[in-house]
Amino acid sequence: MADASQTRDAWGSRIGLILAMAGNAVGLGNFLRFPVQAAENGGGSFMVPYFIALLLLGIPLMWVEWGIGRHGGRYGKGHVPGMLAALWRHPAAKYLGVMGMAIPIIVLIYYTYIESWSLAYAVFSISGTFQDRSPDEMASFLADYQSGGALAIGFFVVTLAINVWVISKGIEHGIERLAKIGMPVLFLFAVVLAGVVLFALTAQPGAGGATAADGLEFIYSPDFSLLGSPSVWLAAAGQIFFTLSVGMGTLSAYASYLKKDDDLLLSGLATSATNETAEVVLGGTIAIPAAVAFFGVTGAVAIAGEGAFNLGFVTMPIVFQSLPLGAFLGFMWFGLLFFAGITSSVAMATPLIAFFREEFGARREPVAWALGGLVLAAGLLHVALLDRGFLDEWDYWAGTFGLALFALVEVVLFMWVFKPENAWRELHEGADIRLPRVFKLVLTYVTPAYLGLLFLWWAVADAVPILAMEQTPNGTPYAPEDVPVVLLSRGVMVLLLVVGAVLVRVAWKRNGYDDRAGLPLVDDPALSRQAREAAEVGAPAVPPAPALEVS
Repeated sequence: MADASQTRDAWGSRIGLILAMAGNAVGLGNFLRFPVQAAENGGGSFMVPYFIALLLLGIPLMWVEWGIGRHGGRYGKGHVPGMLAALWRHPAAKYLGVMGMAIPIIVLIYYTYIESWSLAYAVFSISGTFQDRSPDEMASFLADYQSGGALAIGFFVVTLAINVWVISKGIEHGIERLAKIGMPVLFLFAVVLAGVVLFALTAQPGAGGATAADGLEFIYSPDFSLLGSPSVWLAAAGQIFFTLSVGMGTLSAYASYLKKDDDLLLSGLATSATNETAEVVLGGTIAIPAAVAFFGVTGAVAIAGEGAFNLGFVTMPIVFQSLPLGAFLGFMWFGLLFFAGITSSVAMATPLIAFFREEFGARREPVAWALGGLVLAAGLLHVALLDRGFLDEWDYWAGTFGLALFALVEVVLFMWVFKPENAWRELHEGADIRLPRVFKLVLTYVTPAYLGLLFLWWAVADAVPILAMEQTPNGTPYAPEDVPVVLLSRGVMVLLLVVGAVLVRVAWKRNGYDDRAGLPLVDDPALSRQAREAAEVGAPAVPPAPALEVS
């Protein structure tokens, strides 16, 4: 059975926790996806529903995941199957939690590959590779790099090795240390680049006759007539959903290493504020204003329509190479993307590492490197089949649809099955602040309804046509020659889900867990002593603790 006596990881400091949680949330989407979504949906018109979704969807879901995680940590569970089993005494709970292990691993595999592009482009920038290249030449360079040559594979391997090394060092000595270094560097680079864009590109109009100030006006001056469009509201809610990394199980995994009297509410707000500063204040001040200054508002919107990669990896190098110290500015741009990526990707591995440590008594280092081998093997499929839609399928089913589905499961279990009174008490235990009672109604009714409507809309408008292969995740028809690749892509994802369910089943049988009786608390001294004694003789798991009763 699992080694119940092994010491669980813990955060070394509160600032380390907040930086790591913020690093989990602050990712490539803050600086690549957000500008594209804002530009495509009316700029300032997008920001109104964006902030409404932040208050009613994003922050409440973050609190839910923190609450689920810390509650699961009281039962010694840093993986989602165990956390949900601690919430709901039902055999189905642990299998619903499989999504919280499979989704982050699926996303980790392709996310690490994209993350490696930023490392490669940082090196290319500082070495002067992009100097004097035209937009067409930059686009061709990106296409050639994405074709999967030896250079792309090499940077992928290096990026993956850095990730695995950090993960193998644990929570305090690996992930927390990375956050304490990476997040300040990220913000420093972002502040410098935002200042350069605002001052250097405002003094003189670009080729489109506009300046960076016009770009800011585009983002922050809403056209209220566009607020009647459902697509703007859906896009804003989707961006909030993805930017805070909810629905993936990684926030819960991090929160499981909190003590039972550690604050959740204020720390969650600090994490959200850090993420929004990175996304809105800094991310919104770099890419779109820079593109507007060079190509005008119409041109910037057209560039955004070509996708986040074209904006980040084609347009931005052109902008920076036109400025003094352009090579260094380009290095800073891709450097901040790399730190944004790696502080998120190390979080994605945490639930699976916790599962093998807690349920099979495995050591962290071998599990981390074995996971690295899996990511490398599956990642090479993305390298080879990127232009055939392999990655697009994973990004949609795991990184979009899957997140919404799992977040809905989480909020229903935490607020309805666990009961609102218990959830409210869990969130406030050890809290430095108290929420107004209206937030209890928001968490219980508004957030689940908001998320449910969002999920149903995506299911009907996108998921069904994509599943039936009537359209790709990009909205284009499937090419007949790509159908086998798409089926292979979906098959690998299903296989990972099935393997996850089998491993959970084996772990539960191995450790003698009783779904109906519940899991044992590990922060009770008597239970901890019994667990250690049982582990020494290979006895069944200790009797479960009583359920938390509704007051």
